[in-house]
This record gives sequence, C-alpha cells and structure tokens, in this order.
Amino acid sequence: MALNRVWTAFFLIAFATAAVRWLLGEAGIFQALLSAMFDGARAGFEISLGLAGIMALWLGLMRVGEQAGMVELLARLAGPLLRRLFPGVPAGHPAQGAMTLNISANLLGLDNAATPLGLKAMQELQTLNREPEGQASNAQIMFVVMNTAGLTLIPTSVIAIRQSVALKQGLGAGFNAADIFLPTLLVTFASLLAGVLSVAVAQRLPLWRARLLLPLLAVGSLLAAAVAALSRLPAERAAQVAGTTGAAVILGVVALFLLAGAWRRVNMYYAFIDGAKEGFGVAVQIIPYLIAILVAIGVFRAAGCMDALLAALGAGVAALGWNTDFLPALPVGLMKVLSGAGARGLMIDVLQTHGVDSFVGRLAAIIQGSTETTFYVLAVYFGSVGVKHTRHALACALLADAVGLIAAIGVGYAMLR
Repeated sequence: MALNRVWTAFFLIAFATAAVRWLLGEAGIFQALLSAMFDGARAGFEISLGLAGIMALWLGLMRVGEQAGMVELLARLAGPLLRRLFPGVPAGHPAQGAMTLNISANLLGLDNAATPLGLKAMQELQTLNREPEGQASNAQIMFVVMNTAGLTLIPTSVIAIRQSVALKQGLGAGFNAADIFLPTLLVTFASLLAGVLSVAVAQRLPLWRARLLLPLLAVGSLLAAAVAALSRLPAERAAQVAGTTGAAVILGVVALFLLAGAWRRVNMYYAFIDGAKEGFGVAVQIIPYLIAILVAIGVFRAAGCMDALLAALGAGVAALGWNTDFLPALPVGLMKVLSGAGARGLMIDVLQTHGVDSFVGRLAAIIQGSTETTFYVLAVYFGSVGVKHTRHALACALLADAVGLIAAIGVGYAMLR
C-alpha cells in the first residue's frame, strides 16, 4: 500500500501544481506534463526491451549452473551469512546461490549482471513465499532493500565521467578521478547497514547475536583491505583493476558453470535455451510496473515539484544557520531515488557548473556512486514476481537512502574540505 500511496501522490501533487502554474499564466504546463507521461511510458518499454536480452543471457547461464550443481555450491559457501539475514530460506536453496551472485555483481559494479541475477533470486524466493497472494515475504523485503542500498566497491562509471569532464576542463594528468572511491564506499556501506538493520528491526531478527554480526564484520574487513589496496594505485590504474577484476570474476563463474556442466554431462545448450525463455518472460512481465513508476516520476519533475522541494530544503537549511555549501549537490541525491538517468544528468551539470575538482563536484559524484534508484528497484524486483503489497520495504529503503545521503554530506565535509 505504501508504494500505491506514493505513486498516487506523485500524480495528484503534479496535477495540482500544474493547475496553479496554469492559472498564473503558464499556458504550456499541461502539454509539458502530457509529454512527460508519454516519454515515461516510452522509456519504460525501451528499458524493458533492452533488459530482455540481458535477462535471457543470464538466466540461461543460471539454468546451466543450477543443473551443474554450481549454484547450490555457491549457496553453501554464502550460507553462514545468508542464513542469519534470511532465516526463512532453507540451507542450499537455489535462492541463496542467486542472491550470492547478485550481491557479488553489485559489489563489483556490474549492473547488467546484477539485475537479472536479482530477478532470478526474487523468483526463487517467491517459491518460498507463504504470505497471502500478492504480498512480499520477509526474505524478499530484505533482499530488495539490500539492492536499493547497492554496495559497490568502486563506482567505475562515475570515475569515468569525472575523468571525461576533467579533460574538457583542462585538468592535467595530476587529477585523480578515483579520489572519491573511498568516501563512496564508506557512504554506501553506511546505507547498506542502515537498510539491513531497519529491516531486521521490522522483522525482529536477533541483531545482538554474534552469528549475525561476525559475518558482517568479516565482510567489512575484506572491503577495508580491498580499499586499502586500491588506494595505493593511481586513478586510472585503480579503475582498470576494478573493471578487469569484475569482468574476470563474472567470466570465471561462467566458465566454472560450463566446466561443471561438462563434467556432469549436462545438455548445456538446451538448459541455456530453457533458462533464456524464462528470462524473456520476466522482462515482459515487468513492463507495466516500470511504465507506471517512470510516468509518475516524469510528471512530478515536469510540474516543477522537484525544484520546489529543493528550494524549500535550501531555505530550511539556511534558516537553521547551517553551512549550505552542499546544497548544489543535493538534487543528485533526491533525484537518484527516482531516476538514475536524471541523477546522472544532474551530476554532470554540477561537475560542469562548479568544477569537477570542487567540493560540490566531488560530493555530487559520491552521492551518485553510493545511492540506488529505489523506486526503479522496487518496481522491477517486486513486479517481476507480481508482488503488489510491499509491506515495510519502501519505508526501510527510503530510510537507507536518507542515511546514505546524510552520510555522504558528513563524509564530504570530513574528507573533502
């Protein structure tokens, strides 16, 4: 019901705002909203169509891995941590393997691999869903909130954008485009921790037990070691190592799937075809959900509601007497919750307006690299299994977003000033 209220509110607020603007003499405002609706519908269909091929590829490979026994093996390796976070998922269930692959792909910044693997995990979790029809299970909520937090080791795409803008601004070889990756990792880990803890509180998971905390500390230690190693490298080298590592890990997993399939004499070609058919079906199923959320976001932006919200926040911060240097980067964080492409455009605008090496420019890049498109993830992941009642998922995801945004501002002032 929460997502339904938010979706309805987007439209009603946008229409009311447009009516006021029309009365004030802006004759073209309704045409702008209509164009935004059509653009959102077209974008939703095009994204789903583009996702069909990726879904077919990865779910085909997942089916090979399932029949070869590799997904079950990965589930066993990740079992100690996943059993604490997902107590309703039996040990060795295929959902654990799919979740492990999804989390690994997110960690390495491989969005094209993470999304189809995440949708496969949602399908596996749906087989264990004992909630009323159309209602999300506890495990599905935890998994989706973890994806909205989006833990990434290094934001390769953001670094590449910063490097490109820096060249246009005449910055020399001494410019370090990857100087944001440590702050970004700290912020996204804070967001992930807030999301996991909020879901755990809502689901009454035993947070105080060492069996839950120790695996999280172990993962945090591994991340810290990886960050320390990458921090010693030049910017271009760090980005190259991260990208190469990510691609090598994914291709290595695919190779293991194929080798294990050959060892067990699995008919891998037909296993792949069978999984690919399922992937195409999932991509088609999410079209209405994706169109619904993108249309709502589009009219909200076109009516000027986002600009009004930012102006109000700016006035509030100034009234409290706080430092307002971060305000030009704030739209990136607010927009990222709604639209990844919109947030990317806002980040580039900040980089070009204020300078890629400015405090605001670096803060905008950190926010872009450490946050996720929450409403997109909720619509796609829950839509792929027909879940309409998301329970506490939206509240926990937005809490994680808020913590991430506040952490980004705090880390920015602490490390970039």
